[in-house]
Amino acid sequence: MISTLRGEIAQIEETSLIVEVGGVGLRVFVPAPLRTRAKTGEGAFLFTHLVVREDALTLYGFESQSDRDLFNMLLGVDGVGPKVALSVLSAMTLDAVQRAVFADEGELFSRVPGVGKKTAQKIALHLKDKLKPADGLSQLSALSDADSEVLAALTALGYSVVEAQSAIQSIPKDSPGDPGERLRLALQYFQ
Repeated sequence: MISTLRGEIAQIEETSLIVEVGGVGLRVFVPAPLRTRAKTGEGAFLFTHLVVREDALTLYGFESQSDRDLFNMLLGVDGVGPKVALSVLSAMTLDAVQRAVFADEGELFSRVPGVGKKTAQKIALHLKDKLKPADGLSQLSALSDADSEVLAALTALGYSVVEAQSAIQSIPKDSPGDPGERLRLALQYFQ
């Protein structure tokens, strides 16, 4: 139906952008990182997915075709609708999703708002067959127990999974394995 759109950002809302295309303002629901970078008056080119329901036509927009493809894959998971799929893309990048799937860390999906433990397992299982490992991701090792604890602590503090993983990656390789010390080092990443 509507595969892409180009227009000017007329308004930024809590969960969407109003993109003016040919004099018509279209409400496009977008992932949080895209929404925070958007500026009113700027041009926008979005890859879109139109969800047709009995009572609504809802447009979802993404910066890249791969993000839109991931959104469509997530919609194929039993129990995952457009809002949950968008929530996953708001909390995790494509790289973070691939890392979670191919390093057998499906529990990372349960840290996304609106995703429970069973749905997280379904997402990881469904995506394992659909996603292709990016270069280097196939050799990934799973997070250590200490880093899993650090990740859980950081997400409990309100950081997204992507931010938490970036902080964990910033910890020097020769750091002690104590979770408390690793958490302290990870928190320095945010200062």
